Amino acid sequence: MRTEEPLIPKHGGYRKLKSFRVAQLVYDVTVRFCERYIDYRSRTRDQMVQAARSGVQNIAEGSQVAGTSRKSELKLTNVARASLEELRLDYEDFLRQRDLPQWPPDHPALMRFKARRCTTVEQVRAWVEEEHGRARTNKDRQGQNRSGAASLSVRGSPCSSVSSSTLVANAALSLLNLCCHLLDRQLVAQAEAFENEGGFTERLYRIRQQKRGRG
Repeated sequence: MRTEEPLIPKHGGYRKLKSFRVAQLVYDVTVRFCERYIDYRSRTRDQMVQAARSGVQNIAEGSQVAGTSRKSELKLTNVARASLEELRLDYEDFLRQRDLPQWPPDHPALMRFKARRCTTVEQVRAWVEEEHGRARTNKDRQGQNRSGAASLSVRGSPCSSVSSSTLVANAALSLLNLCCHLLDRQLVAQAEAFENEGGFTERLYRIRQQKRGRG
C-alpha cells in the first residue's frame, strides 16, 4: 500500500535543533554581557542584543513556516545566519578596540570551555569562575617559585590578568562559531530539500495529480 504524500509535511520542532539551542544560549549570554560591559547609551548595546535575538527568532520562524514554504524557511534561516555573523563581528570589535586578546580555537581556556558543553548562562558563569580560580592558583605558584613565566599566557600577559569580559567575549565567539557552522549545514540541507522536493505549489500539484489518477 503506497503512502500518500501529505500536503503539509511535518514541520516545526525547532526546539530540538542544536542550532536553536546554541543560538538561545548566545542570546542569553549576550544580554548579560551587554548589561555588564556595554554602555547603556551605546547603540552597539541594542544592536548586539537585537542581532542575538534575531538569530533565535528566525531559526524558530523558519522551522515553523517550513510546512507551507521551503523558500521562506531558507530565507529566514539565512537571516538568522546573517544576524549571528553581525553579532560575531561585534564581539570581535569589542576585543580589538579595547586591545583585548581574541583567542584561537585551540587556546587552553577555550578548549576547557568547549569540553564543558555549556547549555545555560549559569554554566558559562561557572567556567569563568573556574578560570579565575585557575589563574589565582597559577599566580600563587609563581609567587612561591619566584618565577616570571606563566604556564598559560595571552600575548605575553599572564593568565591572572585576563578579565571576565575577555573570557565571556571569547566564549561567546566560540559559541557563535559553532552556531554559524551548524546553520551553514542547515542551509545546505534545506536547499537540497527545496531542490529535490519543490515547494508547496509543486506538492499541491503532485497531490492533485495523484487524486485525479485514482478518479
